[in-house]
Amino acid sequence: MSDSPRGRVCVLLVDDHAVVRAGYRTLLQDSAVEVVGEAADAKAACAQYVALRPDVVVMDLSLPGAGGFEAIRRILARDPEARILVFSIHEDVAFVEQALRAGAKGYITKNSAAEILVEAVCEVARGQMYLDRRLAQVLALRQTHGQMGVLSSLSVREFEIFCLLAEGLAPAEVARQLSLSQKTVANYGTQIKRKLNVHSTGELVHLAIRNGVVKGSSPE
Repeated sequence: MSDSPRGRVCVLLVDDHAVVRAGYRTLLQDSAVEVVGEAADAKAACAQYVALRPDVVVMDLSLPGAGGFEAIRRILARDPEARILVFSIHEDVAFVEQALRAGAKGYITKNSAAEILVEAVCEVARGQMYLDRRLAQVLALRQTHGQMGVLSSLSVREFEIFCLLAEGLAPAEVARQLSLSQKTVANYGTQIKRKLNVHSTGELVHLAIRNGVVKGSSPE
């Protein structure tokens, strides 16, 4: 648990909006939680984690550059015991599945009540898993009935690249953000289309919109 002299849970907040982080900091520090650091992107999150060794990382998935999945990957590469709670706007269970596969210990949405964030942080700090109750129910029902979504066939890396391509990023930009070669991204793109049975980027975007991964109008 925490080395805080007050015995509070030490948290690193990772979100690219400073105003949002300030709100979470106030909310958490009114409870038994101490925010010891903040980061706005994956690179800063990893550096802050190594420097501070917080009990819990509260991680947004929508970060500039490498993104939240990559931040989870990098932190766990440095410390496999890191406890990461995803706190995201994304409410589709595909994101929950992939976050857990990536190694997160919990997932709640930004629509959750304030006390849920505090409860989730404390549970994850104790080594427990914590999932948004509604999403946990949907996930459990899918697993029970063998009705996993079409995106479940993707690996974490494939899902990450799928999301970026669906948001309209060119393969070259995806490669730059994830520190991969363009050839590697192209190979992933081929694998993703094969697994999802789509034949073009336009079809891929349609599929992403239908599954709630991205919002907006499908391209013609």
